Amino acid sequence: MKNHYFKNVVTLNLDKNRCVGCRRCLEVCPHQVFELVEGQSMIRYKDACMECGACAMNCPTDAITVKSGVGCASAILKSFFTGAEPSCECNSDHESDTSCC
Repeated sequence: MKNHYFKNVVTLNLDKNRCVGCRRCLEVCPHQVFELVEGQSMIRYKDACMECGACAMNCPTDAITVKSGVGCASAILKSFFTGAEPSCECNSDHESDTSCC
């Protein structure tokens, strides 16, 4: 079982249409979040992402986006003040949705 932080708070996204299968994300990710499937990267363990940003910084086609440190930090603060389970509800497929984190 992979280490994971809080469920559904990671801001990591992968645009499969931009991925060229260079494997850089697999090489630089310290938590093995990505895997290569049929020549393209896929997010396999999203909740294991610590939002360090190494994958996005090393992606030559800008297929990966992540707001470094935002998801976990936001979830922890929100849960502290509300008493709820940590979740910033970052499940939107719309990039224009700014209601999250």
